[in-house]
Amino acid sequence: MPDDDRRAKLERLREQGVDPFPHAFPGVQPSASVHAAHDDLEDGGETDVDYRVAGRLAARRGHGGSAFLDVVDRSGRIQIQARRDVLGEEPFDRLVSLDLGDIVGIDGTAFSSRRGELTLRATDWTLLAKSLAPPPDKFHGLEDTETRYRRRELDLIANEETRELFILRSRVVAAVRRWLDDRGFLEVETPVLQPLYGGGHARPFTTHHNSLGRDLYLRIATELYLKRLIVGGLERVYEIGKDFRNEGLSPKHNPEFTVLEFYEAYADYVDIATKLEELVSFVAAEIGYGGEIDFSPPWRRVSLRDAIEEATGVDVLAHRDRDALVTAAAQRGIDLAPGDTWPQLVDELLSKHVERELHDPTFIVDYPVELSPLAKTHRSQPGLVERFECFAGGMEFANAFTELNDPDEQRARFEEQRRYTAEGDDQAQPYDEDFVRALEQGMPPTGGIGVGIDRLVMLLSGRRSIREVVLFPAMR
Repeated sequence: MPDDDRRAKLERLREQGVDPFPHAFPGVQPSASVHAAHDDLEDGGETDVDYRVAGRLAARRGHGGSAFLDVVDRSGRIQIQARRDVLGEEPFDRLVSLDLGDIVGIDGTAFSSRRGELTLRATDWTLLAKSLAPPPDKFHGLEDTETRYRRRELDLIANEETRELFILRSRVVAAVRRWLDDRGFLEVETPVLQPLYGGGHARPFTTHHNSLGRDLYLRIATELYLKRLIVGGLERVYEIGKDFRNEGLSPKHNPEFTVLEFYEAYADYVDIATKLEELVSFVAAEIGYGGEIDFSPPWRRVSLRDAIEEATGVDVLAHRDRDALVTAAAQRGIDLAPGDTWPQLVDELLSKHVERELHDPTFIVDYPVELSPLAKTHRSQPGLVERFECFAGGMEFANAFTELNDPDEQRARFEEQRRYTAEGDDQAQPYDEDFVRALEQGMPPTGGIGVGIDRLVMLLSGRRSIREVVLFPAMR
């Protein structure tokens, strides 16, 4: 909340003819570039090089005719020396009376203090924004988790680690784009508001368009529109954007999340797996990843059937209906919800008994067709499709198919999804006639993938909760 003393200072500044909120301050250089330019300056060394920096006042010390101030910008922190004999009486007094949290612009000359700290000797300064609320405790940072997530601006002000994390996230996304652009993929945009949701197994958010007089859905995936672009001949496309799923909150789930999807004509899921290995290892190298996960290719591959059987002793393909699978699991001491569909039960076995044990990147491959209504039938194993999910750090972060491009088969799969909806699966894929009509134009053999950007950042930053890597996560 605004502070009475700060507001009083604001009014005094205005009475003195000082604009506490000027329009601009051109020519600012990042503090990190000032530091970099003088890495070799000896202790106590002087220069005649002038700089203009700006940032938030984070600390102040000294007395009499000299004071030192710390100014923080996105790139780091720089020390400012304020001297009465350089600035003059009134400017000096006004500068050293600023409140912590005020945003200030400094013109000054670089030198090294006797302790070897690069410093700017202020020759002029400008108040850029008067802070009416005190900053978080500078000694303890902002530690309350609830406040950090709800007031991310305070978290960024108080915690350098948080600033570094979201700079890292930006670098991850930039590296992903660079890798795809360099390989001939076109970045595209598809609708966020859709007349029919699809491309994922989830409940949508529904909204109403007043002019059209109809309900629309926030997309749960970009998949079906991107594949229509493959039909149109764009051949290699990708989109990085927000998807929305009306689901609960967890360390791995936020209802609004960021996904990369890319599709490549004339490729299959084997090609896409190779590309994912190359992409993630490239991004890890670009950001200087040094964590515990080994992203170097090749990654382990294991079938869904074998992965579940190794973890539980249950062969899901030998028990291909709901009741048989529930009984087989019970014989192994595993309780499954008898009201769920067979695909839901298989997914539960995977997520509860396999996923959390997968530390280094692992491809779980070759899924039952019932779990994958948009994937192409396996070329050699009846009843399966060419699909993989990729797991690392105990969570799934990518999902890929050899894409189903037979319109008649796709229509039949949609009809099967209607049966699962009737059995109580409210997350089943709805029937999308527009997508089937697009397939009837002819879609070449295609491989495609969705990669969770938030989860990828979690893996590359060592964070265990998605709320850590989303600037403004959903809160209860």
